[in-house]
Amino acid sequence: MPIEDKEKFRIAVIASVQLPSVSDIEFEASLAELRELAKTLGYKVVHTFVQKRYSFDTTAYLGAGKREEIRCFVNHETGSAEFEETPPHPDSQDISTLLVDHEISPSQARNLENEVGCEVMDRTMVILEIFHRNARSRAARAQVEIARLGYMAPRLREAAKLAGPQGRQRSGTGGRGAGESHTELDRRKIRDRIAELQQEIVTMDAERKIQRARRQERQGLASVALVGYTNAGKSTLMRALTGSEVLVANKLFATLDTTVRVLHPESVPRILVSDTVGFIKNLPHGLVASFKSTLDEALDASLLLHVIDASDPGFERQLEVTQQVLEEIGANVVPRIRVFNKIDHVGDTAAQIECETALQTQYPDCIVMSARRRDDVARLRQKIVAFFQQNLIEAEFFLSWSAQQLRGAIYTNCQVLEERADDEGAFFRVLGEPDTIENLREQFSLVR
Repeated sequence: MPIEDKEKFRIAVIASVQLPSVSDIEFEASLAELRELAKTLGYKVVHTFVQKRYSFDTTAYLGAGKREEIRCFVNHETGSAEFEETPPHPDSQDISTLLVDHEISPSQARNLENEVGCEVMDRTMVILEIFHRNARSRAARAQVEIARLGYMAPRLREAAKLAGPQGRQRSGTGGRGAGESHTELDRRKIRDRIAELQQEIVTMDAERKIQRARRQERQGLASVALVGYTNAGKSTLMRALTGSEVLVANKLFATLDTTVRVLHPESVPRILVSDTVGFIKNLPHGLVASFKSTLDEALDASLLLHVIDASDPGFERQLEVTQQVLEEIGANVVPRIRVFNKIDHVGDTAAQIECETALQTQYPDCIVMSARRRDDVARLRQKIVAFFQQNLIEAEFFLSWSAQQLRGAIYTNCQVLEERADDEGAFFRVLGEPDTIENLREQFSLVR
């Protein structure tokens, strides 16, 4: 196998503890989600170890027997019944990482790593690494760095234990005084860096709000934000609604930075559509806080499109996760339309009809669709436009033939319902926002 092919993936195993309070369906859904996260990070998962316990082991998360089982599997030792299942990719059987489907303490991670003989990454660390790789804008990179530093800070003590005397206290100037340990110094540097990044984010947020206000004031744009679980098809739907080239990938968190485009074909009023970062079960608290500015489009939007994967058996859990995050950022009061996407993934035509009927019965105002079907996208677009046109008013304008230079202003700012002409000029029956209609009347009165 060429070197470049080997570098495309790393081999990993997954381990998870199922507590009595967690149902089998929820447990399996969480494991499936972690496998997708691992795939996004470039891992090939060759086996999953599960254990049912009343609580997590305080020293190393898993029980001693399960830890030994994983150690034998990782080191290709005989005596492990689990190892009889040969992992795929025989050319790359070296297992580099154990992925744990919970957030575990630094000491648990260190002890587990020492026992199984490979790197240990908990669920939070996996998500943080994905965010770190995918962040593109200056704001997103700063937000990710804050979350990563916050995650690292309590783990420095465990790193210091492994470092031995080097992590112990050192003297101050001239070798006198209590001095400051390496760990204390590093933690202070982390606090200073977090404070610096937070100040940068505050400045960037203020600049972004000013730019957004100027843009909306200049163009008179309404705004709708796509929110929902990651990999629910938001980017595909964004592309269909706006006709724009946005990244569409079958990976969790393929996009982190907010993308904003104009609804196409353009409507009156013109509508901005924004795609936000996807939500996920057990999103680390630090990320919810640090990514609040990434979700500002949802806070500022007049309408939310809550996109849900209709083909996912666990979509109700996705609904709960999205609702929880929206409440945390204060966007739960924004009007929304539930959009059940990927109906074409449910099965044959009969299965799709049955699923759509059930969803519309349970959620009467929802839209059931596929972002890949033009008719479905057109139906959703019509509902979006209708939402923003509900407060528009009808008006009639007359332009003499000498004032036809204002004809463009009518078509740019209003929806023209009818146009007719006589010997003196043209009559326009239009639909527009009250302020827009009043501004046009003032312009026309000055011409006359």
